[in-house]
This record gives sequence, C-alpha cells and structure tokens, in this order.
Amino acid sequence: MGLSHNSEWFLGVDGGSLMGTKHNVALLLVVSSLALISAFAVFGLLRASRTVESSGTVDAINVEVYWDSQCTQAVSELDWGFLEPGMSVNKTIYVKNTGTVSMTLGLSYAEWVPAEAGDYISLAWDVEGSQIDSGGVVQSVLTLSVSGVISGITDFSFNIVIEGTG
Repeated sequence: MGLSHNSEWFLGVDGGSLMGTKHNVALLLVVSSLALISAFAVFGLLRASRTVESSGTVDAINVEVYWDSQCTQAVSELDWGFLEPGMSVNKTIYVKNTGTVSMTLGLSYAEWVPAEAGDYISLAWDVEGSQIDSGGVVQSVLTLSVSGVISGITDFSFNIVIEGTG
C-alpha cells in the first residue's frame, strides 16, 4: 500500500494506519475545549462549597450591649456561623446608654486572627454616629460581609468595640 502525498493525510503513530489530519486537529480541539470547560466547572464547584467559621468578642465602653430590647441578655460574643464567599450576615443587638449624659455611638474592630482576614471581611452597623440619651436603648443591626474572592482563610476571629462618647 503506497502512501498518499496529499496534505490531508499523514502516517499514524502505529506506523501502519493513515489518519486524517483535519479529523485529528478537530478531535484535539474538542478534547481540549472539554478539558478547559471541565476545569472551570470543577473550580466553580469547589469554590462555592468553601465555608468560613467565625466568632468575635464584644467590648462595650460606656454602654451595654444586649440581645433583647428589655436588656436582660447581655452580649459578650457573636458567633457569625458558617460563611461562604460573597455572603453577608446580619445580627440584631440593642445598645443601652448606662451613663448619665447623652452619648454618640461608634463602632470599631481590631485584632483579626488571622491578620489577613480583615482584608476580606468587613463589619458595619446602622447606628454609627447616632445619639443615645442617658438610660436610652437603641436597636442596631450589625452586618458582617465576606468578599467573594476570599481564599486561604478557614476560620477567623476579631474584637468588636462599641463605644459611647459624649
């Protein structure tokens, strides 16, 4: 059997069969495309299943923080539960002014463990800068947000500081 000199054919790897070059290129493109699609699909599935366990202590300065509006269940720690990238969690608390003068409320946080967690996780609340009268109680929602691109962090902790100044 003679070999064809047509540019559409070449001698197969096994040395004895003729295979279509165009068919091989097409097959290679299909297999490569499927491999890339599969890799992206697997990456997306693995990324969506990542969770972050968390907790944090609450320090109150010139105010007290409670779980209930009657101010009977003090908050000393918040457990944010299991979080996923791109997720936000809300916690409702009640802040009581235990001082004798009106105060302005402020929130800060510090001591991230691990330190880089603060690059991917943020905390906000809805009463920043609000005035609270002596003996007054204000409801607040704390919102913890996790970046959609968080990586390498499986659990974290930090301190929340709620302060009344006035």
